[in-house]
Amino acid sequence: MATEPILGARAVRTRAAILDAAEALFAERGFDAARLEDVAERVGIRRASIVYYFKDKRELYDVVLESVFSGLHDRVAAALSGPEPLMDRIEAGVSAWIDYVGTRPSIARLILRETANATPEHRSAVLKHTEPFFTLIEREVFQREDDLPTVEVDPVHIASTIAGATIFFFAAMPSLVPELEIEPTSAAQIETHKQQILWIVRRLLETG
Repeated sequence: MATEPILGARAVRTRAAILDAAEALFAERGFDAARLEDVAERVGIRRASIVYYFKDKRELYDVVLESVFSGLHDRVAAALSGPEPLMDRIEAGVSAWIDYVGTRPSIARLILRETANATPEHRSAVLKHTEPFFTLIEREVFQREDDLPTVEVDPVHIASTIAGATIFFFAAMPSLVPELEIEPTSAAQIETHKQQILWIVRRLLETG
């Protein structure tokens, strides 16, 4: 990524607006279909102005992903690193994940788009941004299995169950079942989803 210029207050606001607009567009349309012209139009600036902040669409996309996933990492890390018993921290981490996706659902759509388009020749752009997240989970949870109830813990299946259910709920359910008029990002739906996933986590780890 190019060295960021020193920005004044107005430029900082413009850069933030560009990132917000780009995040929404990349989530809605995917990397290939999203255009810098559309980002500029949403912000109310010229396309050429974006290049002052980001050299091209690929750099803009990478900064969007970095922002999205670093925010997730920070939330989950804070939840998992406390002094509480491991199961309490696991539940706090799961809750932090769901709250983050619920308030920033673009992450769910970005992950779905990236994984759907990935091939052995074209690796997903999110991989380098998710690696620190999975390293955190491995270190704080699955390397401390002695603190868990006696159960055969499969990290891949547990992570897939938790992440997959939440990504699908926020990104896909409203369009797949529109007649239900589900609004996943409402406080009530976020809380309901959280309680359901926490129930599943407890069952998977046999905590009663």
